[in-house]
Amino acid sequence: MLAGPYTTMILADLGAEVVKIEQPKKGDITRNLLKDDPKYSLDGVGAYHLTLARNKKSFELDLKSDSGKELFLKLVNAADVVVDNFSQGVTKRLGIDHEQLAKENPKIITCSISGFGDTEINRPAYDNLIQGYGGAMSITGIDKENPVKSGIPIADLGAGLYAVIGILSALRSRDTHGVGEHVDISMLDTQVSLLTYMATMHFLSGEDPEPIGNQHMNHVPFNSYQTKDGFIQIGVVAEDFWPNLVKALNLNELDTDENKERKGRLKNRESIDKTIQSIFLTNKTEFWLSLLQENRVPCGPINSLSETFQDQDLLKRNMIVEVLQENGAPVKMPGNPVKISNHSEEFNRSPNLGEHTKSILRDWLNFDEENIKNLEDKEII
Repeated sequence: MLAGPYTTMILADLGAEVVKIEQPKKGDITRNLLKDDPKYSLDGVGAYHLTLARNKKSFELDLKSDSGKELFLKLVNAADVVVDNFSQGVTKRLGIDHEQLAKENPKIITCSISGFGDTEINRPAYDNLIQGYGGAMSITGIDKENPVKSGIPIADLGAGLYAVIGILSALRSRDTHGVGEHVDISMLDTQVSLLTYMATMHFLSGEDPEPIGNQHMNHVPFNSYQTKDGFIQIGVVAEDFWPNLVKALNLNELDTDENKERKGRLKNRESIDKTIQSIFLTNKTEFWLSLLQENRVPCGPINSLSETFQDQDLLKRNMIVEVLQENGAPVKMPGNPVKISNHSEEFNRSPNLGEHTKSILRDWLNFDEENIKNLEDKEII
């Protein structure tokens, strides 16, 4: 439900013309999310749709009718890529899977994003379920008795990013070989891929890693600590950061030969963390950040969203953008993190349902007004 819209949002932000095929009069299911929540909507449009449908066009079409499918195939002939976020097997039942679309347009690239990929598994798959299936929750949190899912929908977002990579790779391959390909993205696959070295550690040791909160399994001190007015993080990864920290915080009692080496600090993690925590409680976050940065100790605050969105570096990089809505009101949302030298950024509001149906029929398929009215009368669009 999120992976597909996120995939196409990224492509749209990068300049692709993205058209949402939506059910007539009802629209995409994401249009209804948060639309009735006064805190998280504007004029009946929820934050979900405001963000993920930006820079896109909306085309109403009944894919379940023969006439609607026929019109869809004409659109496919004019397209480069078709992305779907259906459950496994839906495109085949509708007759719009890659095999069928390639008969109409051999150069078409299709991308299907589902919970478990093109397999016989056919069951609902949402972000939290995939985080559980993929092992991520078992290594997140404070202890193994209390598994925790990520604060952001990492399974959905990861699948979306991998889908973009797959689509761009297929486009590049088409430039070389002249034919389209099918990109099959499984949310579970992408979640397992994101485990990276954690998975390899398991295979080498035969042991299941356990969650360790904000600590690091190999580095000490590497943790979050409470200050007088918030929280701070430090990460002593390189060996030369330890003496810098000792100097900055006057950790003379911890400045032992044993603690000069990583193995010693791992052994003494509890006492080191306890001492550092007691020190950080004596002053405010800003004071400690300034002191640690002066002494070249890797550190950072644990910001709230409101604090994050005031970060001057983010603002300079246009990572908080204002998108003007139909009523003229600006809505702030995250920008595009992919900065390309010759690419100018543009952010347009999310479309009304079917807003671009007629213009796409005219521009893509050269339909005249009589053809368009005929489709409307038959409730195909």
